[in-house]
Amino acid sequence: MGTRPEIIKLSSMIKYCVDNSVNFYIINTGQHYSKNMSEMFFDELGLPKPKYHLECGSNQSQGLHGKQTAMMLERIEQVLLKDKPDVVIGLGDTDTVLASVLASVKLHIPFAHVEAGLRSYYRVMPEEINRIVADHISDYLFCPTIESAGILCNEGIPKKNVYIVGNTIVDVVNYYKEITTNKIQIECGVAKKGYFLITLHRPENVDDKESLQTVFNTFDDVYKKYHVPMILPLHPRTKSMIEKYGIKIPDGIKVIDPVGFIDMLSLEQHSILTMCDSGSVQEEVCILQVPCVTLRDNTERPESVNVGANIIAGIQSTDIINAIEKSLIKRCDWQNPFGDGKSGETIVKKLLEGKGCVKQKYIK
Repeated sequence: MGTRPEIIKLSSMIKYCVDNSVNFYIINTGQHYSKNMSEMFFDELGLPKPKYHLECGSNQSQGLHGKQTAMMLERIEQVLLKDKPDVVIGLGDTDTVLASVLASVKLHIPFAHVEAGLRSYYRVMPEEINRIVADHISDYLFCPTIESAGILCNEGIPKKNVYIVGNTIVDVVNYYKEITTNKIQIECGVAKKGYFLITLHRPENVDDKESLQTVFNTFDDVYKKYHVPMILPLHPRTKSMIEKYGIKIPDGIKVIDPVGFIDMLSLEQHSILTMCDSGSVQEEVCILQVPCVTLRDNTERPESVNVGANIIAGIQSTDIINAIEKSLIKRCDWQNPFGDGKSGETIVKKLLEGKGCVKQKYIK
């Protein structure tokens, strides 16, 4: 693991291993190198400290995907050669997953890809390339839904390697949603169900000056129409681009530092609706039965759209406002499409009973 979503989504598997004395350890690549985006989540979720911290953050690689992935690949390989694990587990679509699966399979160590089978069909996203590669060379493919499993089978991946297990984020959201507070709302001077929540970090939205300006112009139009305050936990990438391009934050947006998972869950749970470009946030608010307007032209979480929780709107003002109009009048009674909240347990049990935990013989 190495990013906020990986730490959060793998936490239910980690806790099951701890509770059931399963022998495991954590490698943290440090892909999210800031404390606000990584270390705080270990503390907040009560997770054991990583055995290895590889310090491969973008501050080391100047943000270059190739350099960062190569650094991770080299350092992960050294760990695997030393420890000779029975199986390596990675989640999602990050550079950490790409490096992990490459290091593992080249050493003939079984790799389990959690959250397999997601596709945006938009290869400009580096995450799309990562998830495709990981899916096609992994030994175990743990899919959140029947739709994602179908994608893998249609791409020629053997059915015997594909498991439908739900999404581990359901495990985590169900556990922590009962213990959230309204601390952040109080600090921001807003009431529960009295604000819109925004997240923004995708390169296609924030790295280009024109796109970033368009997004904030849209937020300005939204505030002028609805006069509802908006809370924006500011991702480090987005912050640096706002400063680089001299973007003015519109009235009505309350910018805050990145927050921990429980505080973010509270912000999601008690918002009127969420506007985001994050895949994980699309899942979380769907589970919490809060409407989502996605600031992209595509999604790898179509299940959230299919149940009526999510509208794919892009970044143009007219499209966003139309999506908000539809979201505000809809009934938030859809069924969660991402599983029963026992995904982490199911995955660990599958690995324990499978060949992945039989000592492999090929590593040199």
